[in-house]
Amino acid sequence: MRWRKGRRSDNIEDRRGSRVSRAGKVGGGGIGVVILALVAMYFGVDPRVVMQGAEILNSGQGGARTESQAIPPGQEEAADFTAVVLGDTEDTWRQLFPQEFNRNYQEPTLVLFSGAVQSACGFAQAAMGPFYCPGDQKVYIDLSFFDDLRTRFGAPGDFAQAYVIAHEVGHHIQTLLGISKQVMAQRQRVSETEGNALSVRQELQADCLAGVWAHNAHKARNILEQGDIEEGLNAATAIGDDRLQKQSRGYITPESFTHGSSAQRVRWFKRGLEAGSSSVCDTFSARQL
Repeated sequence: MRWRKGRRSDNIEDRRGSRVSRAGKVGGGGIGVVILALVAMYFGVDPRVVMQGAEILNSGQGGARTESQAIPPGQEEAADFTAVVLGDTEDTWRQLFPQEFNRNYQEPTLVLFSGAVQSACGFAQAAMGPFYCPGDQKVYIDLSFFDDLRTRFGAPGDFAQAYVIAHEVGHHIQTLLGISKQVMAQRQRVSETEGNALSVRQELQADCLAGVWAHNAHKARNILEQGDIEEGLNAATAIGDDRLQKQSRGYITPESFTHGSSAQRVRWFKRGLEAGSSSVCDTFSARQL
């Protein structure tokens, strides 16, 4: 991926020098923490959808304790890369939003953290993966996840990492458009299985929006190199619910899917990538995912 000459985003909040730990009960009876723990237990990664479905917790009520710590070594390039990718999503969506939604794009903040972090959605640990919190409209990433993506999930490459960032930005777009709020409200009225199905559609739409970004970024700035598309598709495959469940439990339960199968994630990412327009990303109306 051609990224080194790209513009660095100014919307980076670096908290890697702060270590956060739970000192007590999080507001709302610790519901956010319990949900996050369940996601980690079943899928081993990424609490974002469940966090979006949960009640937004007041971070001021959390019993988080912050201490100083050294920034993990060897992350300078990853941090620089992340700032470039975020900047590219800003440039892309600033152009597309007026065209497709007749409104200006409001940029999210991306928070770099190490180990654990307190967000408006509650307390989260790095082992749970990157996530987007609609409560504060911030993307949270521990850069060690990129190492996990390569070693644990078998999805190496810089464009695989860019796909992850663009996917989280896709959740921000859903928040700006009111989609996240609608899904959250609907999840509270349906069964757990039906709620999971809504989450799958929300995740697949974010995958599609990540593809839309890649299409337009390459068209405008020629960012993709040979093999990049394969890296992105491999990443989408690696973090499919069926693959993660098979790895962690040895069997799959489709009714518990919250992100979509590997095939579904690849299909919707490719759909956005090929079309380059969010008009093809209406997963909520699609009969077949």
